[in-house]
Amino acid sequence: MAEHEQVREHVRVAVIGSGFGGLGAAVRLRREGITDFVVLERAGSVGGTWRDNIYPGCACDVPSHLYSFSFAPNPEWPRTFSGQEHIRAYLEHVADTFGLRPHLRFDSEVKRMAWDGEELRWEIETASGNLTADVVVSATGPLSDPKVPDIPGLDSFPGKVFHSARWDHDHDLTGKRVAMIGTGASAIQIVPAVQPKAGHLTLFQRTPAWVMPRMDRAISGAERALHRAVPATTKVRRGLLWGLRELQVQAFTKHPNELGFIERIAKRNMGAAIKDPALRAKLTPDYRIGCKRILLSSTYYPALAQPNVDVVASGLSEVRGSTLVAADGTEAEADVIIFGTGFHVTDMPIAERVVGADGRTLAETWKGGMEALRGASAAGFPNFMTVIGPNTGLGNSSMILMIESQLNYMADFLRQIDVLGGRTALDARPAAVRNWNHRVQERMKRTVWNTGGCTSWYLDASGRNTTVWPGTTAEFRRATRRVDLAEYEVLRAPAGRPAAPAAEPVPEVSA
Repeated sequence: MAEHEQVREHVRVAVIGSGFGGLGAAVRLRREGITDFVVLERAGSVGGTWRDNIYPGCACDVPSHLYSFSFAPNPEWPRTFSGQEHIRAYLEHVADTFGLRPHLRFDSEVKRMAWDGEELRWEIETASGNLTADVVVSATGPLSDPKVPDIPGLDSFPGKVFHSARWDHDHDLTGKRVAMIGTGASAIQIVPAVQPKAGHLTLFQRTPAWVMPRMDRAISGAERALHRAVPATTKVRRGLLWGLRELQVQAFTKHPNELGFIERIAKRNMGAAIKDPALRAKLTPDYRIGCKRILLSSTYYPALAQPNVDVVASGLSEVRGSTLVAADGTEAEADVIIFGTGFHVTDMPIAERVVGADGRTLAETWKGGMEALRGASAAGFPNFMTVIGPNTGLGNSSMILMIESQLNYMADFLRQIDVLGGRTALDARPAAVRNWNHRVQERMKRTVWNTGGCTSWYLDASGRNTTVWPGTTAEFRRATRRVDLAEYEVLRAPAGRPAAPAAEPVPEVSA
């Protein structure tokens, strides 16, 4: 064995990413008694998307008490819908409370990782050094790598250009001609925050969004005191929020026509703020509500009605100096371009860096569309699991519920390896992956995301929905409660091959 291989660090589990998925995985590993693991984070702190998205007005559209771990309730949420700064502080608190700091490796972006079929381990190259791991849990998340469209002439724009997830707070927008590209969840928060200070704001809208009122309020001191004194009240609050959203699932997944009532509420919300019939026409979607993510805001429409705002009902197609040209020929002058154009969701960059057992990358394997057994295991990638993998997204509830279900599956995956004993790996059988994906896609055919008449980021390049779960969170939890070994091929190291050297365990820290 070469000298550099002898000293290379080896861990039982390597977790990629330190957002909700990565930190949740780390907590679950410690709860399972596993301390031989690291969390590889490309940035310098935890938080994931809630660290990166620091644009003005950034907040969550899921109620605070549901957008938090069940094992780490927070009685101190200040608002019913929390802002970015409060969610990031919560994640820092989780890292401290559960003793995760010794496991965190910051500035350690994964450059490449490849499966070693002889050693039954992953060879991982990071920005801070190389290591090996028996199991890899990828928790990079689908909202981590910004997507900026390829616009002709953009390179020649003389002003400032940035994506909503890479906000430049050093650039003062006061009095500037600002162009906002996109009308998604980020844009409807940015527009009301930027409009009062901008000299002029032009919104380039390729597709209008359905926007419902945001029923946000401050959580009173009395409520917080009650939650602190009687923790069960926090669980009851969370349970009620969860139950209401579970009841909505049937309309999204089986009976989209029942959503017409919600459309009428959304139209009344618009009509209360937008009095100009021409502007109302521009902002009224022509697809079923829910087909694209339903957005929440009580300030978006009032901002669009202000005299310093123009809505261009067409996407940006070309940049000519400081002149922005829409697909319908409309022109607008701008000093700043802000892209609120989403992320690489169905073509996650991490997939290009993961090389499986047959030498192909995960991106190559997923060229025809993402597929993973129970949202976690891709065939040909032994001992590799994804958190928030294919078809685990939600259109109406909290992703934390799905993350915790996948963590249950991860925990049982590791238990099964222990039970099997020796140098062992589990590789999802192609037939099992196909069967699971077929069932998911058959259920998807009736959903509003497939039948609602829109093109959304839920769909991949071929028009297939590889992102959303077509059922309740309770169904998904049952489906991921335990690993079925019949769905996996068991791989064993050749007899007599020595085990990889284990890293020194991290001392236990009480939570």
